[in-house]
Amino acid sequence: MKESDIKKLLEEFEKGKISKSAFIRKLKIEPYENLEFARVDYHRKIRIGIPEVIFCGGKSLQQISDIIKRMQKNKHPVLATRVEESTAKSLKKKFPKGKYNKDGRTFVIKASQKSRKKVLKPLVSIISAGTSDMPVAEEARETLEFLGVPANCVYDVGVAGLHRFLGEEKKLEAAKILIVVAGMEGALASVVGGLYNKPIIAVPTSIGYGTSFSGLSPLLSMLNACSSGISVVNIDNGFGAACAAFRIIRTLREDDEDSDI
Repeated sequence: MKESDIKKLLEEFEKGKISKSAFIRKLKIEPYENLEFARVDYHRKIRIGIPEVIFCGGKSLQQISDIIKRMQKNKHPVLATRVEESTAKSLKKKFPKGKYNKDGRTFVIKASQKSRKKVLKPLVSIISAGTSDMPVAEEARETLEFLGVPANCVYDVGVAGLHRFLGEEKKLEAAKILIVVAGMEGALASVVGGLYNKPIIAVPTSIGYGTSFSGLSPLLSMLNACSSGISVVNIDNGFGAACAAFRIIRTLREDDEDSDI
């Protein structure tokens, strides 16, 4: 249920098209749906602006499929994260309209939308230190796209060859928010923080040799960054970084009547 649905429901009640009991019943039923193994939260978008998303880790194919079916029945857009390739193949057979990103491990079924006439400028730049960090960066990109936020990507520009990063200045300056994805020692986030005066969200990844401790080393480096004001999300959490960026953009644009977000 969207905010516009609630307004329509209220108008129907005010005009006497539905009874008071029917109005209350609708509101009671719509907030979430109990599937026993999951409770699908249809009012999350109204509360925080971000709809319910399916985290597929630990869920069976049957459970994921059942949740998607209920979401589709209620005209709810679908974003499933951490979807393994074998699971995605089965989901594609059940839901042909779904789009799978193998790198980002996301499965998306968008609700029907009016086609946009104007091309929106990217509001977020996603920067990955290495090619191996791309899966986390792609999860962030897919999440932003799902939320209606245009983003561009700058991949494989880590500190081992910093001249590659410096060549992307125009693209990075144009963005409102920068998401920096890096493993190993995670130094790129501090470098970016020292060069740009805009919100920076750092994402440590589990990529690296033994002493990176599966992402703990870049996480600590980012938390201890010399550049002030950098926000840090959890290890490999591209989804969380995208949601943080969306919250910032939504707040900045909440009074803009022409906003597409």
